[in-house]
Amino acid sequence: MLLPPPGLGEPEAPREALPTRPVAAARATGVGMEEEEEAVTAAAAAAASEGRGAGGEPGGCCGCKGVRGCLLCEAAPPPQISANFVYCPLTGFAVGEKQSEFAGWAFPFPGVFLLEGFISADEECKMVELMDCSAWKPSQSGRRKQDYGPKVNFKKRKLKAGGFAGLPSFSQEIVTRMRSHSVLKDFSPVEQCNLDYGPERGSAIDPHWDDWWLWGERLVSLNLLSATVLSMSCESEDHIQLFPAFLQDSKQVHSSLTHAVSQEHWPEESTSLGGFRSTTKWGTDPTSPTRSVSSKEVVVAIHLPQRSLVVLYGPARYRWKHAIYRNHIKSRRICITFRELSAEFSVGGEQEELGQKLLKTALTYQGIPV
Repeated sequence: MLLPPPGLGEPEAPREALPTRPVAAARATGVGMEEEEEAVTAAAAAAASEGRGAGGEPGGCCGCKGVRGCLLCEAAPPPQISANFVYCPLTGFAVGEKQSEFAGWAFPFPGVFLLEGFISADEECKMVELMDCSAWKPSQSGRRKQDYGPKVNFKKRKLKAGGFAGLPSFSQEIVTRMRSHSVLKDFSPVEQCNLDYGPERGSAIDPHWDDWWLWGERLVSLNLLSATVLSMSCESEDHIQLFPAFLQDSKQVHSSLTHAVSQEHWPEESTSLGGFRSTTKWGTDPTSPTRSVSSKEVVVAIHLPQRSLVVLYGPARYRWKHAIYRNHIKSRRICITFRELSAEFSVGGEQEELGQKLLKTALTYQGIPV
């Protein structure tokens, strides 16, 4: 199993040296929303018999079960969480929102790679047309989904190929293009999940970690049809050290950036991302007084432009939960998420043979939704 990296703001250790995170504890805190999706078809049928979701999804039902809900089945809308920090992709800092008590403060937020305009508008249109040729299945919290991957029971830690015949053909060029960026140069996805969000269904996804028994270090998502916000939250009892923040011209070099933030995977070209202008970047002054804040009080907004690619790895993958709140879905949105295998299923792992079999199938690019 690939293990979580050290805490936020610390240098990332090599993967083999990362500290252990007990799996049982991870499950207790809700790791792996995939396991909640396993019985979604049966839950949808039960919901229909109870009259939930009438008049909404095709077939008159939604895919919610347990504590999950959407506009088709809930009695009252859930509270919407507001971020108090915004991620700046040009520097890797989380910067205090202007209207929050943390205005003027920032802290390093490693483990995020964000690239605007990863595909063209024409490519986006063709991809969506191809996805809409296949059926969308009801899923949790007002989403619809298409899965290309093995059948997995995360609670029992069992998986089988089932009807998995590979990733879809249109993803081959996307994966090739991903590998041109250093953070993804050796990325080989074994699973693809397409999620369809719509404001009319109240689509959202609660704060969660993706499973890390089967899925590996990097989570890669392509954001289509509309912009949205990825909200990052943390349940750690630790405190985060904040630094005074200031804007500086992008042509200047500020030494304090290098001591706290890894810039290895910055976009190769300067672009306007997440609402930040390319002519400015944030810096911090390590000689000024600092303050600390409980991790639980922090919510970081990562703005995802339409047709952008985002990668979560390291602390952003293992320490911080990610979510999409309902108020950030303004029109139809499709998210394509690619996942790689964990160390257990990779070369040298306990289940290498099974992992290589699944990977070989995935990269035939002959799949249909399972």
